[in-house]
Amino acid sequence: METAINIAADVRSGKRTAESVVRESLDAIESGNGKLNALLGVFSSAIEDAREIDRRIAAGEDVGVLAGVPIVMKDNMLVRGERCSAGSRILENYDAPYDSTVTTRLRAAGAVLIGRANMDEFAMGSSTENSHYGPSRNPWDVSRVPGGSSGGSAVAVAAGFAPIALGSDTGGSIRQPAALCGIVGLKPTFGRVSRHGLMALSSSLDQIGPFARTVEDAELVMGVMQGKDEMDATSSYAPAGASEDKSANEVKGLRVGVPKEYFVEGMDENIKKSVLDAVAEFERAGAEIVPISLPTAEYALAAYYVIQPCEAASNLGRFDGIRFGYSSEGQTLLESYERSRGEGFGAETQRRIILGTFVSSAGYSDAFYKKASKVRTLIKRDFDEAFKRCDVIAAPTSPSLAWPIGEKFADPLSMYLSDIYTVSANLATIPAMSVPCGFVDGLPVGLQLMARPFDEQSLYRAGKFYQSVTDHHLKTA
Repeated sequence: METAINIAADVRSGKRTAESVVRESLDAIESGNGKLNALLGVFSSAIEDAREIDRRIAAGEDVGVLAGVPIVMKDNMLVRGERCSAGSRILENYDAPYDSTVTTRLRAAGAVLIGRANMDEFAMGSSTENSHYGPSRNPWDVSRVPGGSSGGSAVAVAAGFAPIALGSDTGGSIRQPAALCGIVGLKPTFGRVSRHGLMALSSSLDQIGPFARTVEDAELVMGVMQGKDEMDATSSYAPAGASEDKSANEVKGLRVGVPKEYFVEGMDENIKKSVLDAVAEFERAGAEIVPISLPTAEYALAAYYVIQPCEAASNLGRFDGIRFGYSSEGQTLLESYERSRGEGFGAETQRRIILGTFVSSAGYSDAFYKKASKVRTLIKRDFDEAFKRCDVIAAPTSPSLAWPIGEKFADPLSMYLSDIYTVSANLATIPAMSVPCGFVDGLPVGLQLMARPFDEQSLYRAGKFYQSVTDHHLKTA
């Protein structure tokens, strides 16, 4: 298994060239993407960008900690001059006019952006089946979904197309596909990473984060991306945190909270066993296991599916077929709007726009949106209370294994329930990470770790420990 850390070290030392590394990734994409549909396109500048890295190294320049590392971008992050469609027909011919902040920061650290990953349209979905460009497929079983909405990014890493991919996480869209594809996926604290140049879905919930094969790689990329950005008023000045000085296998004294609400009757018993076996590894190493309660967790999904559609309906109002994107001409301006949006947006996007418009409309806002916002406050309070007793919280990432493509597509409620364990972290604005914790019937299971706001360091510490005593992250599809 090739890691970003090893690639960058080899390129900086001259052992390998950035161009050769990038060509290997592009060859892997060419040979494997046809059956997986993980990438919607490769970037025309990738080879020349790699050559520029090699030229700078030959000139004795410091090119950065990600020297020559190929990175895949989710199709809702702008890379200037490249297509960026957010998985939608309405933006099928849209080329980005500027770089997102994460694009700029990754390139400044020597990374080579190689392509854009498939995704659920405008990041609305849990399976990547809502993409206008067809579903991505899970590399562990191509008849099954990879999760969503960042499914293409997860597949790109799990299939070995690139060591790193970026996703966006609004209610679990990094962690859930990471779990279903057997890799690491990190949703940072809200505000930790700038969202300038990310196509907005839900402005109080969205966050950009990395997919990787190891926690160390995820931490490396986060070190490059995080930090205040004047182009994003919600980005934070919060310090990155002290580098972890404990060894990777040291969790003695770490308090690990186990919420009873995440282990309920009816959940997949094999997933439950895999996660509790992971918790037992922490206990054997000297961590303190603390039973905790998050009493409002059962209301998180309902609150999320009021707040998120409201914000999405507002954010997607800009796609009118007039200024940019897909356009269908009608007899009147209103008819042009209706036809452009009706033909340009897919069914799930339309469903959530209609839902969001309804619950935020006059006469219904108090009953739905304001009540959901109050529930969100209670959920955050629950986590604040829990973190008085523990340092990290351990729970399942997904309530199920990767399911067959098409199984839940016609049942929105069943699909929404796939997010039941992940939405709380977004509502509470805390960091959360999924790490591989076993296999059931040959399919990966994810362990979700959550920590206090801006305490990603505790996630890195816990995740590195778990990697040191297991080999789940080393297994490849």
